[in-house]
Amino acid sequence: MAQNFTICVGTVGAGVWFSPDGGDHWRRSKMDLPFHAEPGEVQIRSLSVSPHNPHHLLAGSEAGLYRSEDNGATWKLVESPMDGMQIWSTAWHPKDARTILAGTKPPVVFRSKDSGATWDKLSIPIAEKCLAGAPKVTNILFDPRDARTIYAGVEIDGVFRSTDGGDTWTHLPPLGPKELNGDIHGLAFSAGPEPKLLATTPDGIWSSVDEGKSWSLHGFPRFSERDAISYCRGVALKPDDPETMFVGNGDFIPGKRGAIQRTTDGGRSWTAAKLPDEPNSVIYWLATNPADPNVVVANSLHGYVYVSADAGESWSKVRREFGEIRALAWVPN
Repeated sequence: MAQNFTICVGTVGAGVWFSPDGGDHWRRSKMDLPFHAEPGEVQIRSLSVSPHNPHHLLAGSEAGLYRSEDNGATWKLVESPMDGMQIWSTAWHPKDARTILAGTKPPVVFRSKDSGATWDKLSIPIAEKCLAGAPKVTNILFDPRDARTIYAGVEIDGVFRSTDGGDTWTHLPPLGPKELNGDIHGLAFSAGPEPKLLATTPDGIWSSVDEGKSWSLHGFPRFSERDAISYCRGVALKPDDPETMFVGNGDFIPGKRGAIQRTTDGGRSWTAAKLPDEPNSVIYWLATNPADPNVVVANSLHGYVYVSADAGESWSKVRREFGEIRALAWVPN
């Protein structure tokens, strides 16, 4: 049965695809490409939904920054100093629709206070090199309690925090003793009974109840005995219940098997979701939206899309399959 919401997936090599009926039918979005880019080269790395208008989205790519004002059907290129850089994360200021931030590889955070007309390169002390080459800013997160506090997750250099809207930044203490503990994949904030900052790395989900000064790790069961870790990627919270959280899981990256891990008690216990078809890789991203807190969308890196209409109790797999999905969002129609 068709659903009254639009799913957007960002792919490697095929731009953005959107489904205005919750996954039944799909069309490729029209994108305003720069003169040097070809449609087959558009690699979408991030999708974010405006908290001010649920039909507006930002997309980060290797061909620049894009904005859509029609649920992802069409996209216009936003002129910026990020042209030619990989844009891995984007975020809107929760109280000021004109202020947007974007994180890139090479590792830079840019800020615009005029809807993208002009940009400032923020002074954030990210390492220029790591064991995987140049780090990348994978997440930008505003603290829901105070919009002047911003967190940036870096793959691979840990978590940074600004308490003055992005003007200055502090490198938070390491999550753990290993370098891969600073390989930040997902970032979220739970404003529940015990507010906590959440971060996923290859070895699990970390939580901090003291704004990143110290961290504790929860790991998931390995998929086979030969696996060194149970790999984790995205993290999402149920919009109206911060005790219900989802983590994208798998045997490695890209991996051959995946799972959606779910908790309804703030992370004290977790259960792998019962999926109709086993994921063909790690579950890469999860998408929620306050327009309907019960709708959750998830994707495997290798192109499967899953939808739940009951906050993760049950799931269906979208019939359409894609190549490689690196970004995911859903918006109300």
